Amino acid sequence: MSSQFHHIGIVIRPKTPHLPELVNSLVTFLLDKGINVYLDEDARSDLKDLPHLHKCTFVHKKEMGQRCDLAISFGGDGTLLSIAREIAPYRVPLIGVNRGSLGFLTQVPYHNAVDDVAIMLTGKYSIEERILLETNVYRKQKEVYQSLALNDVVFNRGATGQMIEFEVFINKEFVYTQRSDGLIVSTPTGSTAYSLAAGGPILQPTLHALTLVPICPQSMTNRPIAVSDTGEIKVVMRRGTDIKLHCDGQAYFDLEKFDHIKIRRYHNSLRILQPSDYRYFGTLRQKLHWGEQLV
Repeated sequence: MSSQFHHIGIVIRPKTPHLPELVNSLVTFLLDKGINVYLDEDARSDLKDLPHLHKCTFVHKKEMGQRCDLAISFGGDGTLLSIAREIAPYRVPLIGVNRGSLGFLTQVPYHNAVDDVAIMLTGKYSIEERILLETNVYRKQKEVYQSLALNDVVFNRGATGQMIEFEVFINKEFVYTQRSDGLIVSTPTGSTAYSLAAGGPILQPTLHALTLVPICPQSMTNRPIAVSDTGEIKVVMRRGTDIKLHCDGQAYFDLEKFDHIKIRRYHNSLRILQPSDYRYFGTLRQKLHWGEQLV
């Protein structure tokens, strides 16, 4: 086998039964092919018993995009999200091996991971370009926070349980004032995550669109809307205490009254490599338990 990738990073979900054994099989295979292997520093304790550990290099997730030309995630969608935000600035492609409960993003099955990855390393895969969101928070005209998100950016009420009130602008045009438990700004990738649970639409992953989905709005006329991904969304916090900002449910920031949050499509997309037999609507049928074709 001749691989087009020569520096491969591996990220795993911590404390997952039997996962180190699978990673060991893949690491052994990659090393035998002369590929340099980089392991996530956060997984050092989980992988400490790997026989070939001395031949691998531990790096932090933040370094993986600089050191690798491919990353492989072992776990669920959350594990993939954690590395996606780190490697997106470097255009490093990503393969997801599913060891989670649902796995919309991780399409390589756990039980056949080594064989499937070996096939993909020869170039037999399809590429999906997934958009990310770049979020910047401004307080008194100074930037106080920045983050990327592959799934969604969420504003919601905290422990006090009080509704929050905010204004939404798109390309500097006023859209509405809303009183609610919060708002989800979702990419097509995130449309099958929190956005779907809150009543948002499912968007095909390659669409150039974003959705704004209210969370329990006070006015029943506040409905989800879809907008182009070429514009800028601005949210201004007007009222509320203990307001939280979440990016992919993993990066957090405490918002204050009068904070301005700007959200736009990030200039790089994430390149997800899928098995050649991957079919998006087949995945939806399987994961959402839709009916099969009758004829």
